[in-house]
Amino acid sequence: MIAPRYFPVVLKQLTRHRVRTALTTAGVCVAMFLFIAVQSLQDGVRKATEAAADDTTLIVYRENRFCPAASRLPEYYLDRINKVPGVASAVPMKIVVNNCRAALDVVTFRGIPRGSLDAPVSPATAWEVVDGSLAEWQRRSDAALVGHSLAARRGFKVGQSFDSSGVTVTVAGIFRSDEPQEQNVAYVHLDFLQQAAGKGGGLGVVTQFSVRVDHPDNLERVAAAIDDEFRAEADPTTTRPEKAFVAQAGADIVELVRFTRWLGWGCLAVVMGLVANAIVLSVQDRIREHAVLQTLGYRSNLIARMIVCEGMLIGLAGGALGTMASQVFIHAGNFSLSQEGLSITVGTSWSVVALGLCISAGVGLLAGLVPAWNAGRREIASCFRAV
Repeated sequence: MIAPRYFPVVLKQLTRHRVRTALTTAGVCVAMFLFIAVQSLQDGVRKATEAAADDTTLIVYRENRFCPAASRLPEYYLDRINKVPGVASAVPMKIVVNNCRAALDVVTFRGIPRGSLDAPVSPATAWEVVDGSLAEWQRRSDAALVGHSLAARRGFKVGQSFDSSGVTVTVAGIFRSDEPQEQNVAYVHLDFLQQAAGKGGGLGVVTQFSVRVDHPDNLERVAAAIDDEFRAEADPTTTRPEKAFVAQAGADIVELVRFTRWLGWGCLAVVMGLVANAIVLSVQDRIREHAVLQTLGYRSNLIARMIVCEGMLIGLAGGALGTMASQVFIHAGNFSLSQEGLSITVGTSWSVVALGLCISAGVGLLAGLVPAWNAGRREIASCFRAV
């Protein structure tokens, strides 16, 4: 771009009009804040719905049902599911949510049998209990193990009782998990939830079965075998890989997030317009100064590169502020979009931060190309004649 010895000159040009530079940087900051927020939401959708090569989890649901309150399956299906070739383990699960529609703050109860967390393939094998203990959860019938994001969003503490959907539980532990669906749920005892929930069929009725297969290559075969097993029953099933199940159940959210891409592109257009306008005004104010620089030995292409560098620095400064502010806001808010008991987490990642910084610097550079090209083409005499 330019040699380091010319950077003080570039910075001097930027600080000469402090108000204009500050307002432009603030505008870029706001636009990049929105852009990074959109990117974080899209990244959360990708993690929740994009299948991985090592996925081994299937969700068995009631056929033609979508909301957890409408999916009712007999708990005795468990023995028949475990006998299907390729099934490593299966856990009956009752789901109770305080809001089945798309919302930002949803409490999701997952009722599982008392001994499920002791199994070698239980969800707890991927947990890190950050407060409380699993032993306390085993001891109390009304205990709940709460995901870290849900606990942070609602301010739950170990030993605290809370009520949702008519179910009152006591927090026995708070855990972290890398699985997106684990971060915003509260695990309780299955028999307790079956009796405490006002609706849902009572004892012996569950919402779904979470099935682990013995090998990722067997997902589709095992899913088809499970559905064939119950096809003639009064409660037939639909079995899908967990990521595909999330994608279908949260289809409205996925479509909404896809639409926000246009908002992201709009933010980038705003950034380019703001930086380009600031650079054009700055160049117009310095036409005669550029002529003086040329008489002092600064070549036209060097002046053009210095102008491009100004645009890149404004874009980078505003982009860095907006990116960092967005990440702090998202991290502090623990936001998640939930629908039908499934969550899409809006999370922070260094890849999104790097993307924001690169895009803001690149857009600032592009915004400075046209004014730089115009300034580089002017002759010394015409610069002195400019008013």
